[in-house]
Amino acid sequence: MILSRALMQKSKNIFRIRLAAFSLALSGIFFVLFPVVRPFFDESSLRGAAEFASTSWVIAHALGMGGFILLTLGFLGVHTHLQETRGENRAFLALVLSWIGAGLTLPFFGAEAFGLQVIGQAAVNMNNPALIPLINSVRFGPGIIFLITGLMLVGFSTIVLASAVWKSGILPKWSGIPLAVGFALFIPLLQGNPLFQPIRIADGSLIAIGCILVAWYMLKRNKESLHNDKNEFPKLRQSLML
Repeated sequence: MILSRALMQKSKNIFRIRLAAFSLALSGIFFVLFPVVRPFFDESSLRGAAEFASTSWVIAHALGMGGFILLTLGFLGVHTHLQETRGENRAFLALVLSWIGAGLTLPFFGAEAFGLQVIGQAAVNMNNPALIPLINSVRFGPGIIFLITGLMLVGFSTIVLASAVWKSGILPKWSGIPLAVGFALFIPLLQGNPLFQPIRIADGSLIAIGCILVAWYMLKRNKESLHNDKNEFPKLRQSLML
């Protein structure tokens, strides 16, 4: 009975880790698509207002929001994977920091996606460039404090996660570093200047590589653990029968 329960819990953890690895990899893809889909333009003109009102503006920021949500789900799986290792406590801290950071970041992304779209559409419909300064009123109001704090916490969570992976002894020590570096660069690169688009795509690609690396090594380790359990189960059952 005890052995059966232990195996059931192990199976649940394996499923959760697989789901988390998928979430982590998809998160990385979303962070690449965010600057690819996002329009980059002169934000002080009516033409820029039309870009704010575009569908691609909303889709891009929805991808960004999805990236943060999936990242936290991925961190949950990393914590599960690193249980009973030297990196467990740090993985838990990284998970909590990512939850808080994403929670503070998402409202700003929502305001960017939907608030600026409404302002841009109104400026275009009324042919009134005087409405465009309202965009900066939304961006640089109290919400900017949420954004900066949230992104700093998410960035710090990736550094803590990298240290947890380093200490764990079950994943390659270096595998968490690309993700941490990618997020360390994320805040200073949040610029709407068209010159920044290729740089932001490159940074998104680095984040994606970091996410996929951690996800890949989790799945690889998971597969090895499952194989070992299948080999050990008959021996354990036989020893209990004796």
